[in-house]
Amino acid sequence: MRELRALVILIGFFLFTVPLMPLQLALRYVNTDWARRFPHWYHRHVCRLLGIRIHQQGEIAEDRPVLLIANHISWLDISVLSAVGPVSFVAKSEVGTWPFISWLAKLQGSVFVERRQRMNTHTSASEIMNRLREGDHIVIFAEGTSSDGNRVLPFRTSLFAAAKPRGEEAKNHEDSIYVQTLAIAYTRQQGLPLGRRGRPSVAWYGDMEIAGHAWELLKRGPLDAHVCVGAPVNLREFDNRKALAAFAEKQIRSDVADILHPRKLPGSPGAVDSG
Repeated sequence: MRELRALVILIGFFLFTVPLMPLQLALRYVNTDWARRFPHWYHRHVCRLLGIRIHQQGEIAEDRPVLLIANHISWLDISVLSAVGPVSFVAKSEVGTWPFISWLAKLQGSVFVERRQRMNTHTSASEIMNRLREGDHIVIFAEGTSSDGNRVLPFRTSLFAAAKPRGEEAKNHEDSIYVQTLAIAYTRQQGLPLGRRGRPSVAWYGDMEIAGHAWELLKRGPLDAHVCVGAPVNLREFDNRKALAAFAEKQIRSDVADILHPRKLPGSPGAVDSG
């Protein structure tokens, strides 16, 4: 029965996704605003299909360009965070080579970063800054990798170079760019608390193979995901990228701890459920 559930979900996912890919491609050429917002609509439906119930606190500011700084747990994060608002992601260059997934990432406007080559990193940083100036919402997974879902890994300050580049020219644009944090955690499966032992089964980290992990996770049943969106802060408030990283890490660690603490789970006034 569990295998049947996973198979039905996978078939439904491809039947829903594949016909919409040419539409998103066309939107990227015809209407930039629609192309930004369409993945938000798409991922909300994907989360429903996967059985992910999203509990959201706070909102992403839609009237300004925002750099969104998030912790990272699973490949599910992409759909969950995209369901929270119209966003694009900064992804490692390897993602751009993965079959099928690379197409979805490119259609959503992902920025691919080659972290081992300084020249390519500088080019990617310029692209991120340009996208922010155009009004995009760009998500950076600040840990640089995914965790086991029980803790937040130390943030890598090098990943913030795009947000706080050096030079007067960059400073001239900071007044219009804002920063918000996105703290994400998975708390329940089939309505039962995951707990410290259960959360790593949702997480995708280390050397896990994505297809096998996805199949096993889909067999286990519906999930509850909690996302806490921090208040927008003007980028000019931070002197450098280390200050920005320290602020974001402290905020996300605090929010994740609040989510995982049973007495503080969002679910009352102010929480928004979707899915």
